[in-house]
Amino acid sequence: MIFAEYDRYDALGLAELVRRKEIGATDLLDTALARVAERNPATGAVVALMEPQARAQIAAGLGDGPFAGVPFLLKDLLSAYAGVPMNLGSAYLRDEYVPAEDSECVTRWKRAGLVMFGKTSVPEFGLVPTTEPAAFPPTRNPWNHEHVAGGSSGGSAAAVAAGMAPMASANDGGGSIRIPAACCGLVGLKPTRNRNPLGPDASDPWMGLVVEHVVARSVRDSAAALDATAGPDAGSQSTPPPPERPYLEETRREPGRLRIAVSRTPAIASSFDPEVSRALEATIAQLTSLGHDVVEAKLPVDGPAFASALLVVIAAETASDIAYFRSRLGRAPKSDELELGTRGLAKIAKALSAADLADAVRTLRTQARRIGTFMQGYDLFLSPTLAKPPVKLGTIMPSGAVAQQLRVLVNLPVERFFLSSGGLDKSALEAYEFVDSTPLANATGAPAISLPLAWSASGLPLGMMFTARFGDEATLIRLAAQLETAAPWFERRPELQAV
Repeated sequence: MIFAEYDRYDALGLAELVRRKEIGATDLLDTALARVAERNPATGAVVALMEPQARAQIAAGLGDGPFAGVPFLLKDLLSAYAGVPMNLGSAYLRDEYVPAEDSECVTRWKRAGLVMFGKTSVPEFGLVPTTEPAAFPPTRNPWNHEHVAGGSSGGSAAAVAAGMAPMASANDGGGSIRIPAACCGLVGLKPTRNRNPLGPDASDPWMGLVVEHVVARSVRDSAAALDATAGPDAGSQSTPPPPERPYLEETRREPGRLRIAVSRTPAIASSFDPEVSRALEATIAQLTSLGHDVVEAKLPVDGPAFASALLVVIAAETASDIAYFRSRLGRAPKSDELELGTRGLAKIAKALSAADLADAVRTLRTQARRIGTFMQGYDLFLSPTLAKPPVKLGTIMPSGAVAQQLRVLVNLPVERFFLSSGGLDKSALEAYEFVDSTPLANATGAPAISLPLAWSASGLPLGMMFTARFGDEATLIRLAAQLETAAPWFERRPELQAV
């Protein structure tokens, strides 16, 4: 049976229907598969189906978890599912890298009753804020197919926004939950560092900057999903303070009168788009009407130093990832199996020293401590999630002169010249003209959430981001629930376009 009202419910709502036996898990799976068949050709969000695994999971029994019977999509990066290829958006790994065991988050999602039926698209190795991998079709924004869905969890966000699943896995090393959530009109919570498990194989990706969670359409789904997964896994070396109560319960509690810092100028980008600035002003007015104190304040960030340091870390980790997969696959990548940007980062890494990496990590941690000190005076910090509305496809990916420079970099021994001439600094800052401040919370480890509180004149979502102190998801969730009631977004959906 196809459930016609499938995308009118959030994940907890669908689970309640299953619990009351008003619909079966198999019916929901059939509906989800039908939605993918109907809507995925236009969006490119789902890159692989897992129908046999999903049907086997239902047949084995789903238990009484909070999401029992609810269809769920896995991001094709970090969220390892035993026996199912993980491609990371790369032609190099395509169908060759097959994890032998589930990641701990996947284990906990299964325990919660989520039925995993497919994999969602990512940019190669999750490196850029748009999902346009060369090895797969580009992921298109369901609100306008000419625009990006964000990255690196763009496939997950586009699939949820297009109604293929009520919720999907996502991870975030520099904004990769919040960026696509902002682009696609979703709730995107980046939890505190190590709130969710990353084991057993992932260790601490990007020097501890990466976290796992979900993209969702309702605050309560995001909160309940965090309840289902939060907590250390075996071998975890550090954990944030435990929550006082379940996060789902926080959605039913008033936030109280909050002191919220806001800056009307970007942290790193040169400027905000006028539509983004107008949306920020509307959000400030909304918060004031709800009784919160909104205070103008500037984050203590050295933008150029932060951007360059983060790029050094990403370059080093990219080279390490390639070496890791080379050992797992037993072969090096062919010249056409990695994208120019990925090869460029790996080449840069070879010109960097151990001292360069240590200096970069020191820079990030020093700035993180300064931001942490700043946050002692406030409950939250408000900023636009992105400096611009979702840009058009192709805008962020290298082309023309930039692509030519990358070809020179990867094919000739010019990496040291690239570094000494300031090429690294210039490349680092370019990405921030779109994402601006999302990576700051990855450096501090603090939780942050993007909420779909505005839309552009052309109908594209504009996310607003709130960042809390380390370990304080509770305040974020309480305010997010209050805003969801005051400025509801759940019923607002894209008009799905044909292929």
